Amino acid sequence: MTRNEAARKQDGPEPVPLSRNRGYTILWSNMFLSELASEMVFIAFPLLLLAHAASPVEVGLLTSALAAARMIANVPAGVLADRWDRKKILLLSQVVRGAAMGSVVIALPLGFYSFPHLALVAVLEGVFSSVFQPAEHAVLPQVVPASQLREALTRNAARPFAALLLGPALAGFAFGVHELGPFSIDAGLMAVSVAALLLLRLPRRPVPSAADAGREPARDALLSGFRWLLRQPVIRTTAVWIVFVNLAFHALIVVILVASGEAEVASGEIGLMMACFGVGGLLGAVVAGRLQDALPAPVIIIGSSWAFAAIAASMAFVPGGVPLGALLGLAAVFLPVTNATIVSYQLSIAPDEMRGRLSGVVGLCADLAGTVGPVAGGLTVTLAGGGAESLLMCAAALGAVALGATLSPALRRFPRIPVSR
Repeated sequence: MTRNEAARKQDGPEPVPLSRNRGYTILWSNMFLSELASEMVFIAFPLLLLAHAASPVEVGLLTSALAAARMIANVPAGVLADRWDRKKILLLSQVVRGAAMGSVVIALPLGFYSFPHLALVAVLEGVFSSVFQPAEHAVLPQVVPASQLREALTRNAARPFAALLLGPALAGFAFGVHELGPFSIDAGLMAVSVAALLLLRLPRRPVPSAADAGREPARDALLSGFRWLLRQPVIRTTAVWIVFVNLAFHALIVVILVASGEAEVASGEIGLMMACFGVGGLLGAVVAGRLQDALPAPVIIIGSSWAFAAIAASMAFVPGGVPLGALLGLAAVFLPVTNATIVSYQLSIAPDEMRGRLSGVVGLCADLAGTVGPVAGGLTVTLAGGGAESLLMCAAALGAVALGATLSPALRRFPRIPVSR
C-alpha cells in the first residue's frame, strides 16, 4: 500500500462528487429558482403597473417597497435561520412567495386590480426572498463536506448571473404574451421549488427550544451577528470590502448608463451592454475553480480589486455601447472567484449556530451598498458633469478600495481554504 493510499484510507472514503450529491443539487436548483423569480418580478411589477395606468410615483413606491423589504428582513431572517428548522424555513418562504404571486394571477381576471394588494405582494416577495437566503447559506455546509465547500460556492457563483441573464428577458417575453404571464411562471417556479425541497434530507442539528430562544432579548438576538462579525478580523475586513465594492459597482452601472445616453446609444444596445455583465459573470464562474487552485486567496482578492479599478479607468477612453459593455463584462469575470473565496472562509469559520446570522448581516451590508450605490452614481455624474469624468471618479473610488485591500493585514494574510482533490 502506497503512502497516498494509506493517507486516503486513514481520512475515510472520498466524498461523493457534487454532481451526484442529491442535497446539493436540490439546494442549487432551489436557490436558482428563487433568484430567477426575484429577477422576473423586479421587471414584472413595473410593467403591470404601467399597463394599468399607474403613476410614476406608484411605480417608484412599489419598487422601493420591494427593495426595502428585502433589505430590512436580512438580519431577522438570519436569526430565524439559526433558531428554527432550516428546511421548514426554506419551505415556508417558497410557499408564501408562490401564494402571493398566485393571488395576483387570481385577482386580476376577477377585476380586483388594487395598488395596495400589489404593494403587499411586493413586500411579501421581498421579505421571504430574504428569509430564504440565510437559511440556504447555513444549510450548505450540512449537505456539502468541508473539503468541497469551496467548489460548491464556486458553482453557486454562476446562479445570480444566470438569473440576471434569463429573468428580465423571460419576464418581458411572458408579459408580452399576457400581463399575468410573469406572475404565473413565478408561482409555478415556487411550486416546483416546494416539491423539490420536500425531498431534501438534512442531518439533525440542535435547535434552541422556544423557551431558550425566548430568554434572549430580541435586541440581543438581532445584534449578535454584528457582534460576532466584529470579533473576526478577516470576516470583518471582507464585509467592509464587500460594502465598498458593491457600492462602487452600483454607482458605476449608473454612470455607464448616463455615458451611454450621452453617446446616444440605442436602447437595444444598452440592453446588450447589461447582458455582457451577466455573460462575464458566467464566464468567471467557469474559471473560478482553476483560479482558486492556481492563486493564493490574497492574490485573488487584492488582484481583483486592482483589476476593477483598472477596468473602470479604461472605460473612460472607449466609446459607449458594446465596447463599454465588454469592459463591464470583463469586470464581472472577477466577481465569482472573489465572492467564492470570501464566502468559503466565512462559512468554514462560522459555527453552525451563527451561520444564518452572519449571512443576514453580510446580506444587509450588500443590500445597503446596492441601495446607496445608484444614488452615489447620480451624484458623481452631477459633480463631474460628464460620462468620462464620472467613470474616472468611479475608477478612483475603486482604486481607493484596492489600496485599502493592499494595505490590510487581514487580506494580505487571508487563510487558504482546504479543498478536495
